[in-house]
Amino acid sequence: MNVTPTGVLLGTFTPGTPAWEQARGGLCITATEIAAVLGLSPWQSPFSLWHKKAGLPTAPFNPSPQLKWGNRFEDDVAEEYTERHPEHPLLETGTWQHKDRTWQRATPDRFAGERLVEIKTAASDLDWGPEGSDVFPVHYRCQVIWQQDTLGLLEPAHLAVLILPYDYREYVVEYDAMDAEIMRGAAERFLASVRRGERPPIDGSDATYQTIRVQPNGREDIDVEISAELAADYEIAQQAAKASAAEITRARGRILDAIGNGYRAVHNDRRIAYRTVNPDGTTLALQPYRSHP
Repeated sequence: MNVTPTGVLLGTFTPGTPAWEQARGGLCITATEIAAVLGLSPWQSPFSLWHKKAGLPTAPFNPSPQLKWGNRFEDDVAEEYTERHPEHPLLETGTWQHKDRTWQRATPDRFAGERLVEIKTAASDLDWGPEGSDVFPVHYRCQVIWQQDTLGLLEPAHLAVLILPYDYREYVVEYDAMDAEIMRGAAERFLASVRRGERPPIDGSDATYQTIRVQPNGREDIDVEISAELAADYEIAQQAAKASAAEITRARGRILDAIGNGYRAVHNDRRIAYRTVNPDGTTLALQPYRSHP
């Protein structure tokens, strides 16, 4: 399939290669980037993506273990999907752009006829609801709708996920024309800000901080005068961080004291924290259980 209702195939590229980077680079927004434009990505911020699109320094990309193993498990998850849906053979695909909006691009994982199938691996079931529900991470919803909108394949897409180690689930992603329009508008405004050289505000994400950290090239032995507002902002945040750290330490101490020689702290069948131990039985650390708010 080289053409879809609105998509034009640019090619099939190996992730991480110069050709792959070129197909995804420049003034375009891909399906994996649209969530960052909207401020919904757990990996990128509008600030870090803006610097990437502007051709400015960004923090080196170091694939996380989750990403590495997700890539390795992709074929296995696809095989499970095929076994459950033998009537819809899966086809691998490449990188596409919209026939009119050449800045709108997407690289779906698979086609199943006219249906898009996106494959994921998750370390836990946090943010994943029961199979078949519409409860799954919002950045994946953005990604799939962007793919549907780019290619014009508006049939409900499937999101197949392996929640490690053995929990396979499928979700349906309905195309939403209003959400797609909102995404396109946000992407156009974002790209326009890159052209004008107007970077997004600095937020509190690690991606933004790491982007700022790599901007300087060297150090001059000079003093830089900053505003009273900036100085106060930093000092107040430092004081708040110290107070917060003390509160966390106090709460951890109370939980450990209550656990004693036990393993888990629970409340009404809800797991709150668990205790790891050294070989001699003393406490190594208290770890929180991640749970839905």
